[in-house]
Amino acid sequence: MSDYEVRPATLRDAKAVAEVHALAAKAAYQGILPEEELPVVAPAAREAKWREAIEYSEPQVRVAVLGSEIVGFVGFDRSRDPKTPPTTGEIWAIYVKPEHWDKGVGVALWDAAREGLEEEGCTTVTVWVPIRNDRALRFHELAGFKREMKTAKTTAMGSVRVEEIRLKRNVI
Repeated sequence: MSDYEVRPATLRDAKAVAEVHALAAKAAYQGILPEEELPVVAPAAREAKWREAIEYSEPQVRVAVLGSEIVGFVGFDRSRDPKTPPTTGEIWAIYVKPEHWDKGVGVALWDAAREGLEEEGCTTVTVWVPIRNDRALRFHELAGFKREMKTAKTTAMGSVRVEEIRLKRNVI
């Protein structure tokens, strides 16, 4: 794991973050979304979003770097869910290039997000995960998140409706 460095994203990183997002989402949603829906997360469509997020720190973005290559990122901030206390944070997105899966990058990104949320005064953190995304569910559960069974909801991803569930854990 020592080969990976996690640092705050800069505006120059927006294109690479968008590329990681597109590559990882396509692999992660294989079998969950129909093949024709996978391009919905194309890098060009995401670059402006991530540039704005990085510029305004909403969400805060950290990148995992190997040498000079960005191989993963995490976006985190206060929870976007209605009626949550201001001490509740949320992992808005966490993606790693598929060729770097199972090498500790996700854990390093989660650790950076946890530290950032703790600095922001958050005591709990949530994440929304598609119920059919077994890899993401397993990752978050191994990181100590527990499913909140009564939170299941349906979200549109392109023209497809996907069931999601919220997971929650203490920040520390």
